[in-house]
Amino acid sequence: MPQSTNVSHPCGSTETTKLIHTPLRPFGRLVEALGGGARIDDIPVETLRRWTEESRVLVLRGFQLLAKQEFADYSRQWGEVLKWDAGEVIDLVVEENPRNYLFGSGDVPFHWDGAFAEADPRYFFFQCLDATPGVGGETVFCDTSRVYQDADDEERARWSRVSMTYSTDKVVHYGGEVTQGLVTQHPATGAPVLRFAEPLAPEAYKNPVSVKVHGVAESEEEGFLGTLAERVHSPRYCYHHDWRAGDILLADNFSLIHGRNAFTGPTRRHLQRVEVV
Repeated sequence: MPQSTNVSHPCGSTETTKLIHTPLRPFGRLVEALGGGARIDDIPVETLRRWTEESRVLVLRGFQLLAKQEFADYSRQWGEVLKWDAGEVIDLVVEENPRNYLFGSGDVPFHWDGAFAEADPRYFFFQCLDATPGVGGETVFCDTSRVYQDADDEERARWSRVSMTYSTDKVVHYGGEVTQGLVTQHPATGAPVLRFAEPLAPEAYKNPVSVKVHGVAESEEEGFLGTLAERVHSPRYCYHHDWRAGDILLADNFSLIHGRNAFTGPTRRHLQRVEVV
């Protein structure tokens, strides 16, 4: 059921904005600002941080978008902003001849942000400058803490012994090789979460990612990866976000892995992303 709260505008203003909170399914929260004129910095960072940790995915709608540098500067209130070769704010648009699958119109398999970065992002933020709803391209989030919770004791024990080495060529803003345990702990709650990126076949994806599994017999590796991929794609664990222009989205990079559905229609969508350590 939707609920409402009020938020006061800063700088001594007597104005307030009504916020409508609506649960998303199977997880997440939509917060809509009514009346226009609301800004994300009307809401204290600690409040937004709490809502994000509670909901995993927090969608803000009806708030003014930020200019590019303003977006990076606001994000610094949450922590250190991760800087890539392309800068602090990454523009995500579909390119006609992309060098990397992220900038194509096809699907993006599950991964977590910062796998090939020196620092591990705690949160990632998006703002949507342009989008056409209902034409595919939904960003898909999987709550891996729930995947782990629903696993039986034997699966959890097996997962705890597994690590994976991921490698990809650096042709855009990331690349290299990293080894990561499948099971790790959430830095705020201590709850077990999964770190998993799906392998990408070179015949299907530009700039593919290869995955080597450690802790599983070589003969069982393919089956293990397939079973795990099937589990994290289960609808009971996945929220699909169909973007609207003006959406701001805050997400917990430790609880989640995320990807994208392929586009089925116009691909003029423009997202901007910032990652906070």
